[in-house]
Amino acid sequence: MGGGSPCASCKLLRRRCTKDCIFAPFFPADDPHKFAIVHKVFGASNVSKMLQELPVQQRGDAVSSLVYEANARMRDPVYGCVGAISFLQNQVSQLQMQLAVAQAEILCIQMQRRDDDGGQGHDGAGAAVPPAALVAGDHLHHQAAAATMMAPEDVDAFLMHHHNGGQLMAGYGAAGEALKRESLWT
Repeated sequence: MGGGSPCASCKLLRRRCTKDCIFAPFFPADDPHKFAIVHKVFGASNVSKMLQELPVQQRGDAVSSLVYEANARMRDPVYGCVGAISFLQNQVSQLQMQLAVAQAEILCIQMQRRDDDGGQGHDGAGAAVPPAALVAGDHLHHQAAAATMMAPEDVDAFLMHHHNGGQLMAGYGAAGEALKRESLWT
């Protein structure tokens, strides 16, 4: 920074901020918390070494990543960002399970309507009812369609086998217990 005020890192470390200070472009004096948290988690010398090894155009992104990881480490010292990612992946898995169950129920209702209509494959208004598995074609739709072709007693085993042995169902609380108790075909 030269003759101006020192950057946040130099102010925290109580040193003179030079013209070629590697921290000055990324840790301005008006945001001292940003450097303080990175320094607490990674250490100033480690951050300095990392930044020096990177091309100038990549340093800004590296500092953003370090700040993000340092904040995550302060919230969760053991897992940091990995803990947040794992939590979100678990949520995605649970939502995929709920989606597969709902799609299986929809397909079951469509098949029951088709059977009630004498195998014509029409809904109450006379329009054709396309199976969701053929329309969308993704993996979960295929699982739901496969589940509807099974005997009702085999569906629970199918869903549990394809979704981590029931651990996800246990995460649904009362709704998961209701799903485990009720047959989708009653």
